[in-house]
Amino acid sequence: MKLFILVFLAAFLFPGCNNKRQDEERTSASIVVFIPGVVAGSATYEMLAEGVTRAAQEFSASNPEIAPSLTIIEGGFNQAAWEGQLTTLAASGEYDIIISSNPSLPEIVSAVSLRFPGQKFLILDGEMEGNPNVYTLRYNQREKTFVAGYLAALVSIESWPEIRRVGLIAAQEYPVLNDILMPGFIEGARAVAPDFELDFRVVGNWFDAARAAELSAGMIRDGAMVLLPIAGGAGHGVIQAASQAGAKVVWIDTNGYAIRPGTVIGSAILQQERAAYETSLSFLNGTLPFGRADIVGFADGFVGFIDDDPDYISAVSQAVRERQAELTARLRSGDLKIDEYGR
Repeated sequence: MKLFILVFLAAFLFPGCNNKRQDEERTSASIVVFIPGVVAGSATYEMLAEGVTRAAQEFSASNPEIAPSLTIIEGGFNQAAWEGQLTTLAASGEYDIIISSNPSLPEIVSAVSLRFPGQKFLILDGEMEGNPNVYTLRYNQREKTFVAGYLAALVSIESWPEIRRVGLIAAQEYPVLNDILMPGFIEGARAVAPDFELDFRVVGNWFDAARAAELSAGMIRDGAMVLLPIAGGAGHGVIQAASQAGAKVVWIDTNGYAIRPGTVIGSAILQQERAAYETSLSFLNGTLPFGRADIVGFADGFVGFIDDDPDYISAVSQAVRERQAELTARLRSGDLKIDEYGR
C-alpha cells in the first residue's frame, strides 16, 4: 500500500535528530499527520499540517534538549483505503500519535484502535468519546453554513428581489454534508425569508472544476444567484461560472474573498490551524485529555465569519453587513445557539 510522505521534519527542522528508534533519548515524541486526501488545494488539510508543524517547532524551540519528529502523509481520495493506511501506520510502532481530521475517521480509528490498543490518536472535525487512546475535537459545522446561508439570502433578496432560491454544489454526499452542512445552509437562508428553496447538485469528486462550473451554470439559469461550494478544488469552477454570469458565491472554511473579489461575497471560517496547533502542543506537553470528545463553535472562537476584509466591505452593502454582523454577534455572545444536529 503506497503512502506519500510529504514532510519529514526530524531531519530537516531539527538538525541532528534521527528516527525515534535510533535516538530515543533526544526524541520526545514521534508524530505522524495523516491527510485523508491531499494537502494541495484543500485549505482544511493545509491548516491541519501548518498547525501541527507550528506546534512541533515551538515545542522544540522551548525545549532545545528535545527534538520531536513530524511526518506528514497523504492518504489520497479513496476512503476505502484509509483504514488500511492507518493500520499500517499503527502497526509500524513508529509513531506516538497519529493526527488527522475528517468526520469519517472516528469510526475508522475505532477499528484500528481495537487492533493496536497502545496507539494514540488525535482527530479534529470528528467525534468519538470514551476511548482512552483517542481525543477528538469537532466544530459546530451547522453554525458555519447557517451564517453562509443567512448572507446568501440577504444578498439574493437585495439584488434579485423576486428570487427565493440559493444553490449548493457538493463534491459528494456524506453524512455530515446531508445531516449538518446542507440543513444549516438552508436554515440560514430561511431565517431571512421562510420561502427560500435549495438547489442542490453533486459533482461526483473533489477536483473536477469543469463539471462544477457546468452544474453551477445550470443552477444560475434555474434562478439560484448565490451559490455555496463544498467541493474542494472543484469549488473554483463554481466561482468561475458565477463570475461569468454575474452571480455570487459564499465561501467556507477559509478567507476566500481574494479568489475572485466581488464574486466571493462572504467567508465563514474554521480555525483549523489554531485547533491543530493547540491540541498538538497539548499532546507534546502531556496534557491532551484522551478519552474526551469536545465541540467548539462561534462562542469559542473556532468558527467565525470574516467581516473586516476590504473585499467583503466593497462587495456587500452596509445594510446587509449590519444584519450579518447582528447575527454573528449573537452567535459569538452565546445569545443565539444553533445545535449541530438541529435538535
